[in-house]
Amino acid sequence: MKKYISLFSSMLLSLMLTACATPATQVGDMEIRSGVIQSIVPTEIQTSHHQGVGAILGALGGAALGSLIGQGTGRDVAMVAGAIGGGYLGNTEQKKYDQPLAGQQIMVRMNNGVLVSVTQVANPNLRTGMKVYIEGTGTDARVVQQY
Repeated sequence: MKKYISLFSSMLLSLMLTACATPATQVGDMEIRSGVIQSIVPTEIQTSHHQGVGAILGALGGAALGSLIGQGTGRDVAMVAGAIGGGYLGNTEQKKYDQPLAGQQIMVRMNNGVLVSVTQVANPNLRTGMKVYIEGTGTDARVVQQY
C-alpha cells in the first residue's frame, strides 16, 4: 500500500508542476532592429502589375456595356466595338502604372555589426550616417529614420 501511495503522490506532484508551467511563445515578440546607414544607391523598382490585365478587363467591361445596347445584329456590333474600345482604353490606362518606380538600395550597419541591404521606394529624407530602424522582414522590410 505504501508503494501505491508513493507512486500516486509522485504522479500528482508531476501533474501539478506541469500545470503550473507556462509554455514559451513567440507570438507578438518583436525585435527592434536599428543601425546606421552606410550607403544609399539609387535604383529602379519594377511594378508588380501583370501585363495585359488592363486590356482584358477593359475588353470585358466594354463588351458588357455593349450588350446593353440594341438587339440582334446591332447588339453584336455594339459588343464587339465595346470590347475593342474597352481593351484599348484598359491597355492605355495600365501603361501609366507599368513604369518603374524610383527606389533606393540602402545598406545599414546594424548595432550588432551585421550589414543589411534593403531596397525600397525612394525616401529623400534618408542620408548616409543617419540612425535608422528597419521595420518588417523580407520583401516588406523598409528603412525609417529614428526620431
